[in-house]
Formats: sequence, structure tokens, C-alpha cells
Amino acid sequence: MPIVRTILLAYFLPVALGGQATQRQTPVEVVVPKAPTPVTAGGSPVLVYELHVTNFGSRPLVLRSLEVFSGTSAADRPLAMLRDSALAAACQTVGRHGGDGRRIDPGVRALLYVWLDVRATGPLPPSLRQRLTFDVVDTTAATGLVVTSVIDGLVTPVERDRVMVLAPPLVNGDWLVGDGPSNSSPHRRALVPLNGKARISQRFAVDLVEIGPNGNTWHDNRSRPQNFWGFGEQVHAVASGEVVAVVDSIADNAPDQPLPAPSIPRIAGNYVIVRIGPSTFFMVAHLARASVRVKPGQHVRSGEVLGLLGNSGQTTGPHLHFQVMDAPSPLAAEGIPFVFDRFVFLGFGRDYEPTSRVEAVRRREIPIDDAVVHFPAPSGGS
Repeated sequence: MPIVRTILLAYFLPVALGGQATQRQTPVEVVVPKAPTPVTAGGSPVLVYELHVTNFGSRPLVLRSLEVFSGTSAADRPLAMLRDSALAAACQTVGRHGGDGRRIDPGVRALLYVWLDVRATGPLPPSLRQRLTFDVVDTTAATGLVVTSVIDGLVTPVERDRVMVLAPPLVNGDWLVGDGPSNSSPHRRALVPLNGKARISQRFAVDLVEIGPNGNTWHDNRSRPQNFWGFGEQVHAVASGEVVAVVDSIADNAPDQPLPAPSIPRIAGNYVIVRIGPSTFFMVAHLARASVRVKPGQHVRSGEVLGLLGNSGQTTGPHLHFQVMDAPSPLAAEGIPFVFDRFVFLGFGRDYEPTSRVEAVRRREIPIDDAVVHFPAPSGGS
């Protein structure tokens, strides 16, 4: 899939106090590195993508709004609009933690994270058109020249690829979906530059933590990984395919203890990556040391046990990290959407009580952040 890239020279009419308005332009590059594929999340069809906005001009820009339109519609009514606090929450400046991500200084790139719920928009559009509005302040002008600039015309295709329908990686038990799909989870914002390219391999990743009968993720005390309900649970292949990568030698961490500085080879801990289609791979990570039961080149069946849930890599508590991506690498890949064939939604972790939970069967969805789910055993699984 080629990168969608447009360099836009935005023309605007400045409004000055006491000065004569003149037409100028500001060069801005807008990139959509991964076109969205529709997926059902939390009961709604959504389109998930990012805009990389780079200021090639000499003046700071401040984003004021993002409007998203159907790319084929002549109507001027947007499918969605972000502004004020909602826009600020969706923006992040590369290399800066904190502050207002809507401000883009010269030579700086901002990331605009879009989570578009298209449940009420009618038929799914074949493409999306973005309109960006921002202010420019000419700090060199004695009168404080203020400019409003509108960029309109970046059209992003909506991919029609079939989303993979997967069996569960874990069976039985109740599982909290930590840092699951949302527009603000750490996985969603994990843009990692490797080998000369920045990607989000964890765009749709989930961390699955087992909740025990006591309503907690551990019993007795948290000092031993074995006291976490999920530690040692069998991890299953979610589809049939070929094993392409295995790590099995990294020790499990003691929970809640300081971790060493992150390193690329160890960040996912022990893991298995399986090719399940053209440019489609899944990864199960943070497995227990010496628990992996497969090797590269081996064909596995859906439901086959790959290893055991552990606490290896960059993690302070036992859980299973699961993601689907377009290349066989934990980080040097783009995350792609998937759905589980079936799971039971039990509520959200923030108010979950084992004795008073809801039970709603969800089919062909991806569970969202903070959901508590129960996976049925896959048919024919081992």
C-alpha cells in the first residue's frame, strides 16, 4: 500500500491591524502513512488513521480544526469535526512530551490521530477528504499580523481489504483488555522509527490480563509472577499459518520491579510471530521463558498451543500482548485491524464486579480499551 502524501501550499488572506492584506502561501506536507480499513470496535464501524503534518514554512502554525468529509460528496457537511479540547487531545508533536500539540513550529511535525465512528454516516465512503484550518502569526510584523489558513484537498482512500477473523489467543477465564484499541491508548500512540521509517505496529494491539474470582488480577501478593491469575495460561494460535520468528530465552521479570532501559531485541520479551496471509502476521508476546512449543518454519493450526503467558520483556506484570501487523517484526511494521470471531463482553474494568456483570455476546469485533471479555474455546482447538 503506497503512502498517501500531499504537499499543500496553502493560500490565505491575512487580516492585519493597520496593514494592507497581501496574499501569501505556507508550505505544509500532510502524510497519511497507512490508509484506514473499516473494522467494528465497541459495536461501531470505525476508521482509524493518522495525519502527519509537517511545517516547511518559517512561521509557527496552530491547528484550529480538522474536518473530515466523504471524498466523493460535494456536500460541505463533514462526517466529523475536531476542534478545541477534542483536537488538542488528538494532536501530538514529534519529540515533545506534554504541551499543546496543535502548535507546529517551523521544521516540526505534528501527528493527528483520527478515530472516526462511521455508524451514523450512511454508506461507507470510498475515500475521505480532510480540511485543516490553522492560524499563522507573523511575529516579525509590528502590527501582529494574524492569518487564518485553510488547507482542503487531501483525499485518503478507504481500504476494502478483508479484516482477518481470528480465534481467541486465550480461552476460559475473564480477561481485561488493557491499553486496547482507542484513540489515546499507549499502543495507539506508539510511533517507532526503525530502519529509516516511523511506524505504529501496535495500532490495534491489546494487552490481555486475567481477572480472577477475587475480582483482581492477582492473589495473595504481587511479588511473584506465579501469583497472577494469568501466569502460565496456554496461549493459542489465532489462525493457521507458518511460524516465522521465535524468541524463548528471556527471563520473566519480578512484578512491579524497576526494568532495565528498553532495548529493541528485548522489548517484546519472548514471542512467536506467525504468517497467516499475504503481508499479514500475528504476534503473541511476553511469553514465559522456555515455554514456546514451536519453531520457525513450522506450520501451526488454529487453536494450537504456542507457549505460556509470562512476564518477559518490557512489562511489570504478567499479561499477553497480541497484535496483527503487515510485516514479521514486533516494531518495524504497520499495525492492521482484526476481529475475533466471538467473545462475551462482561463490562469495563473501571467498574467490573464478578458478581454483577453484564454478559453480551459480540461477534466479529475487536474489543476496545478497558473491556472485560470472556473467550469461548475455539472449535477444534487443542
